Order: sequence, then C-alpha cells, then structure tokens
Amino acid sequence: MSQHRYSIIGRVFFILFLSHLLSTHVLSQNTYLAEDRWVDSVYNSLSSEQRIAQLIFVRANYSGKPYISYIDTLITDYNIGGVVFFKGDPVSQVIQTNNWNSLSQTPLFVSIDAEWGLGMRLSNTVKYPLQMTLGAIADNNLIYEMGEQIGEQCNRMGIHINFAPVVDVNNNPGNPVIHSRSFGEDIFNVATKSYAYSKGMQDNGIIACAKHFPGHGDTDVDSHYDLPVIKHSRQRLDSLELMPFRVLSQLGIKSIMTAHMSVPAIDDAPNRPTSLSKKAINDLLIEDMNYEGL
Repeated sequence: MSQHRYSIIGRVFFILFLSHLLSTHVLSQNTYLAEDRWVDSVYNSLSSEQRIAQLIFVRANYSGKPYISYIDTLITDYNIGGVVFFKGDPVSQVIQTNNWNSLSQTPLFVSIDAEWGLGMRLSNTVKYPLQMTLGAIADNNLIYEMGEQIGEQCNRMGIHINFAPVVDVNNNPGNPVIHSRSFGEDIFNVATKSYAYSKGMQDNGIIACAKHFPGHGDTDVDSHYDLPVIKHSRQRLDSLELMPFRVLSQLGIKSIMTAHMSVPAIDDAPNRPTSLSKKAINDLLIEDMNYEGL
C-alpha cells in the first residue's frame, strides 16, 4: 500500500476518532468548525509513521495478568492509536487508562468487547442478558434503554467504542461461537434490536460496532481457531446474512467489524478472510452498501 493511501486512511480514521472525543453532546456549527480545525492541526503535526500508528490498537491485558508493560513504549515511541481492554476490574482499568493517556501525544482510543455490558469483561459491573434472551423481548424500547445504560457506563470508564452489537443471524444451531450472542434467526428482529441497542449507546456518545460482517451465523467452525468457509451464493447472502448490516449501515452505525471467514461468493481467493479482502470491505461494504463509517 502506498504512503499516499496510508495518509488518506489514517486521516479519515483520525478525524472520526478525534471528532468523536469532542462531540458527545449537541454542538453548535461554530463548535464543529473549531473541532475540524483542532483535528487538522493535530493531524498535521504527526509524522507519517505516527499517522500509520494511529490506525493500530493493541491488546491491553490478558485475564488474571498485569497490564502489558511494553504498551508504555508503544505509546511514547510510536504514538499508537488505542488499546483494547479484556478481563479485569473497573478501578484498575480506569487507573491504567489515565496512566497511558498521560504518556500519549494524542488521546488514546479506548475500546472493549462488552456485548452484554461491562460485566462481560469487568468484575463488579452490570451484566445484562445475552442477545438471544433479548431477542424474545417484544418492547424494543427496553433494548434501547439497555444501550443507553451501557453507553453511560462506558463513558464513566473512559471507553469510546464498544464492540457490540452482534448482528449475525443465528441460522445454524451448531454454530460454536455465535448462537446465544445473536438476537435470533429472524432477520427483521435481528436488524431492529441491533439498531435499538446501537442507537442507545450512540445517543450517549459511545461508538457502536456491528459485527461480524458479512455474517458469522451459519458457520460450524470457531473463527478464533480456524477459518470458517461460507459456501452460500451471493443471492442467499444478500437476502439473509447481509440484510441486518445493510440496515444498520444506512441508519448510522458508526463502525462495523469484519469477520475472519472465507466467503467465495464475495472473494474467491483461496483462504482469504473477509477481514483482509478488498472485495469484501471496499467493493461490497463501502461501495456497494455505501457505508461511510469506521
């Protein structure tokens, strides 16, 4: 990839992030202009290497172990973009977040995978029902209110992005990795409840993340350990797996996570995961589905 292309991608990412840090409330047009000037001035102060580093998130910790010490060096020497927190306790995480931000030239983009609330990762925090249970709720306002509460709790922790909701349609009962993390097998229920959850978080200043594009529901392999292959036709994918992603992409979901899967109907290169596929990300998600988020 050329340095010019890195610069374009880096600037788009940087603007999305730094603008988000200052836009958790309704702001006047003049404030937005001030934000743009601030983003441009900070971005222009970075070297090409630092702009590339802004695209990189690193894992902050492993369960039951101290926070990774060399992240201090990654921050001070390379100006990485952010960190992803895993299992821990909320007090320690806040202290570590503040410590790392004190070392960083630019504010760190803090993220967590909290599909059923902070309790998925942090002790002594609220754990909400898994999405399959929520799929049986008739009143989607309750899903929105849950999203609001999770958004408020993330804000208190200094978290900017929650890798939720799961937008996969649960159309394979033998799926070893999605199943209860999905809102169910009905595409309209999945799309509606995913929107309610994400809207609740985003109305409270947290970036929501629809995953796992283009749809991880009909797999019998855990993509954490191997490469699942989805052999369905493009017509089938359009009518089922892709539908909730299309809905959310048009209704303002701020980020989408790609899946580590091989989908020959989208990209027939052998063993190429969609997470590394131009045909999946650029051609399908960005150009065909007109997605403008992260």
